[in-house]
Amino acid sequence: MLTPFHIAVQVRDIEEARDFYGRKLGFREGRSAALWVDFDMFGHQFVVHLNPDLGPNGQVTHLFNPVDGDQVPVPHCGVVLEFPAWEALAERLRSVIDGFIIEPHIRFKGQAGEQGTMFFLDPSGNALEFKAFRDLSDLFKKPRPDPGCR
Repeated sequence: MLTPFHIAVQVRDIEEARDFYGRKLGFREGRSAALWVDFDMFGHQFVVHLNPDLGPNGQVTHLFNPVDGDQVPVPHCGVVLEFPAWEALAERLRSVIDGFIIEPHIRFKGQAGEQGTMFFLDPSGNALEFKAFRDLSDLFKKPRPDPGCR
């Protein structure tokens, strides 16, 4: 059994983050204070911390790396889900995410590591990826040689 991870990201506005992670993504809110909020991200502790230096129009900036034909934002974080849960999340998010960086699709099709993946930004520019493997035992298997995948 895996243990939950903990990750904290910076946001430009706590209420905006509450709306995005709580209402749009449906993550249950846990503990909070004036400058931070815990969310339950599929059993993992995901925390948003206010960074007033981001300002009202500020966003986290990203580098993009090629992976299987997609430009993947770095840094990013997310959760590996079971495939039916990923498909249901992808369907639900299509109506609440204004623009995906990478639309929900299947990567490494027909290879070891075949996975459903999607990427989008929160309002502060934090990149999120949610993925699922057809076979979870492929989590660390390498697909065909690809300069963007080691």
